[in-house]
Amino acid sequence: MIVVNTETVPGFVIAGVKGLVQGNTVRAKHAGRDIAAGFKNLVGGELKGYTELLTESRRQAVERMMAQAQQLGANAVVNVRFTTSAVTAGAAELYAYGTAVVLAKPSA
Repeated sequence: MIVVNTETVPGFVIAGVKGLVQGNTVRAKHAGRDIAAGFKNLVGGELKGYTELLTESRRQAVERMMAQAQQLGANAVVNVRFTTSAVTAGAAELYAYGTAVVLAKPSA
């Protein structure tokens, strides 16, 4: 499955559009991460626990989006975008979405 944030894929033409696909995950903060983040806020630096949380969230959201595209018979997702939102205190949603398409090599 090809997944890109552009409207086209070099070397391919869009032979069919299957529709909008999306994947999301809602994650809550971990108390241990919050304590470590509180200390980091005092001295500065990367909040590695949150970086790992967001990386895993993006991976899961993209996997779910790709699974939905596969169910529709697509072999690619174009125009992929990400967004986040706060769901409740201490929990956030990461949402990935794009357009499921069927790519083909251009005919000569």
